[in-house]
Amino acid sequence: MRTREIFTPGRFPTWTYVDDHLKDKEDQLRDTIEDGSMLVSISGPSKSGKTVFVENVLGRENLIQVTGAGVKTPSDLWLRVFDIIGTPIERSSNTSSTKSGTIGGKVGGEGGILVAKAKGEASASASYESGQVELETAAIDFLQLLIRELADTDFVVFIDDFHYIEHSIQSDLAEQIKEAIRQGVKFICASVPYHSDDVIRSNPDLRGRFFSIDFDYWNSDFLKKIAYKGFDKANIVYRNGLVDRLAEEAAGSPQLMQYLCLNACLEKGIRDVPDSPTDLIYEKEFFDEICRRTVASTDYSSIAEKMLDGPKTRGSDRKIYISKFGWQGDVYRFLLKALSVDPPRLNFRYQPLVDRIGSLCDGVSPSGSSITNACFHTANIANDSANDNVVEWDGENDVFDIRDPYLLFYLRWSEIADG
Repeated sequence: MRTREIFTPGRFPTWTYVDDHLKDKEDQLRDTIEDGSMLVSISGPSKSGKTVFVENVLGRENLIQVTGAGVKTPSDLWLRVFDIIGTPIERSSNTSSTKSGTIGGKVGGEGGILVAKAKGEASASASYESGQVELETAAIDFLQLLIRELADTDFVVFIDDFHYIEHSIQSDLAEQIKEAIRQGVKFICASVPYHSDDVIRSNPDLRGRFFSIDFDYWNSDFLKKIAYKGFDKANIVYRNGLVDRLAEEAAGSPQLMQYLCLNACLEKGIRDVPDSPTDLIYEKEFFDEICRRTVASTDYSSIAEKMLDGPKTRGSDRKIYISKFGWQGDVYRFLLKALSVDPPRLNFRYQPLVDRIGSLCDGVSPSGSSITNACFHTANIANDSANDNVVEWDGENDVFDIRDPYLLFYLRWSEIADG
């Protein structure tokens, strides 16, 4: 067995799945799906294990998994579903050549999705052009077709990254999902919360029709169990010092913990499970190499550079401060550096953040008002650059949140804020 089969960032963790803290949530998900009368709304931070949780509880063979990324209309989403289950979509042509298919038969649960997919040849795109023949999707009531195909089956439509869909489209989808559930179709929507802005949960027509399951970042004890289970399977004698540091660096993300554990093996040259037990002892240089290897797969360079530059200046240049390490920079450089120093944190309240920045300065440090102003602009710049809510600034409570552990990890190990 290869160590890549044991530690599997981005894939289902067959050997390193940890669910001790999820038992209540697992029961809630099974019960709600079995009842079939409610939408399951799963909300939690990025990389906190929501997708793996659903796959483990319900089985990937029962899921029709689609993503909200790139969805511009409800039809976009339903076409992705039909493509997975193999529903042929009737098509008509505006040229002399015509291709058509039958909108056909309810998907059977006995053969699973792969068998169902083999029944149809239709593309999920709304239209396409090939040579001289242009095909267009016929006028179809996709909602009724969805109900016809999936009502009262064992399949569950799992819409991941629902928050990527524009709000107006989310509202339309919520209406259609409500009707589909009423007719016996099962749904799960997973999203990342932002300012409690959740169209599914705030939709008045869905009150009493959804069940909420909320995730949070993992604490270090559960992250350590990933390492313990994986290193045992890999015949590696782990040392608590290394596991403790890896769990701290993972900042609550089980996926990032998988990466760190895998790269600990690879950095040691362990690509296949050794015949005899092998040690992984904590040494600072070894640990630093693990993190530098891992940061190569977490490239946030363009976002971090824009955060570092701050907004365009108008009028006079920004004030420059001197660090205790000899480099100089404005408040934006000091803010990013403060976010990246030990210990790793995703959440920063006003005074600890001001103290972190002050501890970096040699002499005069930025004022509190300039720091809060930098927090506001940095959050906007990061989110606009990522086209996602990777950072949140709560101006009312003066709290700065990094919402993606990979961004924090990149700031820490890319050393982008160093002079």
